Amino acid sequence: FFSLALVNLKRPCPFWADDGHCSIRDCHVEPCPEVWIKVKQEIIIFSHSQKAFIDWARYDDSQDHFCELDDERSPDAQYVDLLLNPERYTGYKGPSAWRVWNSIYEENCFKPRSVYRPLNPLAPSRGLCLEKRVFYKLISGLHVSINLHLCANYLLEETWGKPRWGHNVKEFIHRFDPIETKGEGPRRLKNLYFLYLIELRALSKVAPYFERSFVDLYTGNVQEDAESKTLLLDIFRDTKSFPMHFDEKSMFAGDKKGAKSLKEEFRLHFKNISRIMDCVGCDKCRLWGKLQTQGLGTALKILFSEKEIQNLPENSPSKGFQLTRQEIVALINAFGRLSTSVKELQNFKLLLQHTR
Repeated sequence: FFSLALVNLKRPCPFWADDGHCSIRDCHVEPCPEVWIKVKQEIIIFSHSQKAFIDWARYDDSQDHFCELDDERSPDAQYVDLLLNPERYTGYKGPSAWRVWNSIYEENCFKPRSVYRPLNPLAPSRGLCLEKRVFYKLISGLHVSINLHLCANYLLEETWGKPRWGHNVKEFIHRFDPIETKGEGPRRLKNLYFLYLIELRALSKVAPYFERSFVDLYTGNVQEDAESKTLLLDIFRDTKSFPMHFDEKSMFAGDKKGAKSLKEEFRLHFKNISRIMDCVGCDKCRLWGKLQTQGLGTALKILFSEKEIQNLPENSPSKGFQLTRQEIVALINAFGRLSTSVKELQNFKLLLQHTR
């Protein structure tokens, strides 16, 4: 269920001429066999009761979206097997890649001042509001996570046409060492943990949505369906065993009118970041960038839909809060990538100990 992602890799960049397309072999996304796609699409189409599927299609929850989702009705949208296309360093770099991340960070330039709470431990000094600080930490954490994946799955060498991927300690030091980064590396790594806690909190809060008896994860195999849902509920139970990961109620909690305006600005800025991912020139990088951005956007949607989740009907879909299959797949894969990043960070620490 979670290895099949819907993505449109042909959407044009909405911000500048798309002149940086990567021609490196490893940037290519391996397509699924056509017969396999046809079978999987039929499973997806009938993965919910017909009535529920029609109701979901009619209801557009775009007002709550923190990310730009690919339209499954587009002729350019395709299903990609993530297991055939693992995230790793492809060789994509240079001005094109730099421009993407520079544009993403520029989206953090908004300056809301209406909801500042100086006693909140997350609120930064120098007059910056909590919401802006959180926004930056989320983007920085995502950037760190992606960089860790690339350092851990780096093309080390290629002999007789067979690539060898592995940990590149030199690249890790270049990106995160305190001396190499003039003290920025450790601060960036802290943002990774912050992002991890945010998505962990979202998983614990969305559990009631999946705990309802009629919600299933359809793969076309009854036994696999049951096993997938059991494993997912086990993950949710584990997240609940942790202490409070992040109190999202502290955000957008000032003057009602100002807070509402700030939340909308926050949402639109993050949604714009998901659109910037269409400017990534490497198809495989674009695939994983879009997926992880959508996953974070889904986590934010969950965190700011507490009342809607609490009021979900037990035996029927609700128009107050819905998650599409695309959002579910993105949410779980994004958290999986973050978990891998945390694990790889420990691996690099061990490798550094052995090299010194």
